[in-house]
Amino acid sequence: MSPVADREVDFLLVGGGLAGASCASELRKKGAEGSILLVGREPEPPYERPPLSKEYLRGDASRADAYVNEPSWYEENAVELASGKNVMSIDAEAKTAKLQGGEEVAFGQALLATGANVNILRLEGAENEGIHYLRAYGNADAIREDAKAAERVVLVGGSYIAAEVAASLAASGTHCTMVALEEVALSRTFGEDAGRFFQAGLEEHGVTFVGGESVSAFEGDGRVKAVLTESGQSFDCDLVVVGAGVKPDVMLAQRAGLAVEGGIVCDSKLQTSAPGIYAAGDVCSYDSVVHGRRIRVEHWDVAMQQGMHAAQNMLGADADYEVVPYFFSDLADWASLEYVGPAADWDQEIWRGSREDGEFSVWYLQGGKVAGCLSVGRSEDLAEARRLLADGVDVSGETDRIEDPNADLSAL
Repeated sequence: MSPVADREVDFLLVGGGLAGASCASELRKKGAEGSILLVGREPEPPYERPPLSKEYLRGDASRADAYVNEPSWYEENAVELASGKNVMSIDAEAKTAKLQGGEEVAFGQALLATGANVNILRLEGAENEGIHYLRAYGNADAIREDAKAAERVVLVGGSYIAAEVAASLAASGTHCTMVALEEVALSRTFGEDAGRFFQAGLEEHGVTFVGGESVSAFEGDGRVKAVLTESGQSFDCDLVVVGAGVKPDVMLAQRAGLAVEGGIVCDSKLQTSAPGIYAAGDVCSYDSVVHGRRIRVEHWDVAMQQGMHAAQNMLGADADYEVVPYFFSDLADWASLEYVGPAADWDQEIWRGSREDGEFSVWYLQGGKVAGCLSVGRSEDLAEARRLLADGVDVSGETDRIEDPNADLSAL
């Protein structure tokens, strides 16, 4: 043990979210007998974030429903859970960490799963009350409370968070307007053609979408009254929810001297530039053997899978992370989407199924190979798309078969 450390643990897991909790679960499942310390800055036990913009926001689920493990699981499995506490610094060479309060902990191996922080709009009027961001339970509670008295809500953003919150609030009869940089909702990920399908659904369920607009200021007299745009438009409101994306929380890694570039730089095994220290989840920018490039993915399934994989490598697996990233979003009861990818870009889109019936998949091809696939009501297509993407199969001569909703794709 380091002469300066107060105590020693075998596994230090930094970040009290899905990635850290999944790593702890997998360590015990795979037979790890060493001591595990899981440190998370939020006061809650590790929980899943997707319900924050959906079931929990609507009041259809409790906090406990989103816990990754039952609170009792940690004690029963000898995982020390330090909630509401920060790791202040890490000495990667000495393998020690200083916790909030001054305690010094030596560790054998570590996982950095510090997640991401929301992008804050530093605009005129941003100090007005009624302007919210969504990342934690407390944010969802505040939005839900404010929404009770709100007649008009403006959502800033055109992607997942803005669309999901808009759908949730509109379901209770609140008038919602999405103001977005993109011309079409969700088009950054899925392209404008598929984006129009989701935008039409939002509009049919009471959401007004205003694309191609950049917010310039918030107007109010202590409480927000309107959202102003660069083009001069003004949208009256009683409540604003900003979904302007997130940035990975790399501060701890930077202070530790780890390689950082658009996230914590990891190899194909999810190990950082420091031996024995891994990263997972929103903060992990890893060399993907599947994509042939370094990628960073912000989604639930990826955080879970990477946490599990890091645990296996901590126990000696020494394996590349080869899972094709999977995404999902339940916008509302009228639209549930799934996606594998992510496609950085594409030069061809193939539609399979019926968009009129809300059962289709969209195949994104780059150079004749599958770069991504979106499914609405056709989950069976994703398995084939995932296989073709992982294997790098050239399907340029099979587009007719992909377009045929009844064709068997297993032979591709």
